[in-house]
Amino acid sequence: MALLFFGISAFNNAGFVPTAEGLNSAVGDWALCIPLIIGTFIGSLGFPVILNIMRNRKRLDRLSLHAKLTLVTGAALVLFGAVMFLALEWTNPHTFGPLNVGNKVLASVFQGIMPRSTGFSTVDIGQLHETSWLISDALMFVGGGSASTAGGIKVTTLAVMLLAIVAEARGDRDIEVFRRRIPPETIRLAIAVTFVGATAVLVSSLLLLEITGWSLDVVLYEVISAFATVGLSTGVTPHLPEAGKYVLVVLMFVGRTGTMTLGAALALRSRRRVIRMPEERPIIG
Repeated sequence: MALLFFGISAFNNAGFVPTAEGLNSAVGDWALCIPLIIGTFIGSLGFPVILNIMRNRKRLDRLSLHAKLTLVTGAALVLFGAVMFLALEWTNPHTFGPLNVGNKVLASVFQGIMPRSTGFSTVDIGQLHETSWLISDALMFVGGGSASTAGGIKVTTLAVMLLAIVAEARGDRDIEVFRRRIPPETIRLAIAVTFVGATAVLVSSLLLLEITGWSLDVVLYEVISAFATVGLSTGVTPHLPEAGKYVLVVLMFVGRTGTMTLGAALALRSRRRVIRMPEERPIIG
């Protein structure tokens, strides 16, 4: 039953562990860690992507643009996270240091994918270097795929923002990828979702800094973890004042429903205007 619980918890990106000691003792357990990594990655793709893959499993070149962006960006984030954790924690005596090379690679991949929203951990988060916390912050803020069980602003939002930057740098009028053109409405939606998410994190961080008096790195980790419904903690959550716990509760609700609700509302909202104002470009940057 414990294995079934782990499997469901991984696919649903819940992160609940049925053992009191957590997964710290399983840091080198390939038989347990690999299924959790696979379950987490599949669950973070999103149901539209999973369905699209099942329908086009014999012709993957026919996958939708959303599925391709989710798969490529998701895999790139996993690789980025794994490499960064491996480099930053290689000699840390409290995390990866005592492990052999194979288990270090396993632990880095595990730690690189779990901030997507699942929240499993085979090492003590509180013992990670501050630079590793910052990498986790970035991965947690992005989260998983749209319409998935993961939180965050979603990987396609990040992909669209990066593609817009590349197109602007190259001087392209259109944003194109995989022989498809992304409409301006999608860019505006990505900007809105990112801004709302960043604002929620900023406001919550300011509140917790005033309530607790803790350092910014610790507060930021707890806040982004709550916003992305990850559940990872540096170990200070049980010591939060009651007001601080209410802040995280509200933030978890906003993170789970706020960006999704905003995205759906903006995607469905289209206002037609008879009169359009003259165009004039302000200076940017």
